[in-house]
Amino acid sequence: MRAILTPLLVSIALAGTPALAADPSPALAPGLVNPGYHEPPAWFRESFLDIRDDVAEAAKAGRRLMLYFYQDGCPYCAKLLRENFGEKAIADKTRKHFDVIAVNLWGDREVTDLAGKTTTEKAFAKALRVQFTPTLLMLDEKGATALRLNGYVPPHQFHAALDYVGGRLEKGQSFTDYLLVRAPEPASGKLHAQPWLLPAPLDLSKRDGRPTLAIFEQKLCAGCDEMHAEGFPRPEVAALLKRFRAGRVDIAANEAVKTPDGKRLAMREWARQLKIVYTPSFVFFDASGREVFRVEGYLRPFHLASSLDYVASGAYKKQPEFQRFIEARAAARRAQGEKIELMK
Repeated sequence: MRAILTPLLVSIALAGTPALAADPSPALAPGLVNPGYHEPPAWFRESFLDIRDDVAEAAKAGRRLMLYFYQDGCPYCAKLLRENFGEKAIADKTRKHFDVIAVNLWGDREVTDLAGKTTTEKAFAKALRVQFTPTLLMLDEKGATALRLNGYVPPHQFHAALDYVGGRLEKGQSFTDYLLVRAPEPASGKLHAQPWLLPAPLDLSKRDGRPTLAIFEQKLCAGCDEMHAEGFPRPEVAALLKRFRAGRVDIAANEAVKTPDGKRLAMREWARQLKIVYTPSFVFFDASGREVFRVEGYLRPFHLASSLDYVASGAYKKQPEFQRFIEARAAARRAQGEKIELMK
């Protein structure tokens, strides 16, 4: 069952991209770092991790607070630091509008949350249902979430996210709508056909014992082009897709879709209701039509297969932490002599 956030947590989190998880490592000698650690930019803010104070100090300076959840050995975190924050225009824009604080998904540093509760980094991340790294929470002046990015997003969309939250636009329109009117990214400009996709008119309410997968795409989507060219054709991914009733939802279309709970909506409206902010996004529903998991961020075939396997196998019912599922899955394959290529 998909976890439900309490009202307190909803105030700082809304509804990814998975990375290879690593269990918390033993303490290191001073000056040493864990294998796979990626140094954040020097302009990230040092903090005592009292989130209330951090929000207030950012607001006093006319900025907002951005929480960056990471883990050592995360290739998507490295990509974010190198390709996004490594771009001068993004770095300058981020520094203008945000105080950025890094939070270790498995860390033991003390955190004081917005309710004044003392906890640890890893407990804080778990309470917020951080399933992917990197996850970015952009908070407003009261500590509510203005935008949440679950997983890596490319520079084009990251620029848009910074402008959207930095410009205080979240009260006027959804980020999904905002992206639709931004300058389009280089892409094929078409939706790709696949024999395993459900036909139009799309009906996701039918039941045949399999879970349902809604794949949210749009025509101007380089990530969608890549997924159809490199992800879906992989033998393991293709085999796992057969275990789902899979349908594509165009987030810009007025075409009707019958949702898993039996409602008939325009595809665009359903995407807005689900707060889809990235394409492609994958939203999984169990055989009864309840949402149980979603992936909203750039990912490579290994992680796509892991996401499909997580739901198709029913592992999500026993292991609520997706990162630990990935670690166990990768370790089992390595034990059999398989070489795991995370980014290929």
